Amino acid sequence: MKIAGAEDLGRIIRQKRKDDGLTLEEAAGLCGVSYAFLSALENGKETVRLNKVLQVTVCLGIEIDATIRTWSPPGDEQ
Repeated sequence: MKIAGAEDLGRIIRQKRKDDGLTLEEAAGLCGVSYAFLSALENGKETVRLNKVLQVTVCLGIEIDATIRTWSPPGDEQ
């Protein structure tokens, strides 16, 4: 699944948590983050706490893969 922004990642995390039958409070406790942080993450709030975002994805069993592609300047579609 392609992640184009914070909202996409938040949707994925929320869906996985719900699929696992966890409440927001339970998942936050299991992942070692605050309720407020996990709620903001699921709601697509942008954050600079990348280490905590990755901590949540690992805890919930979400794998994030990076695909390297050729770079082109914005507006230079070919």
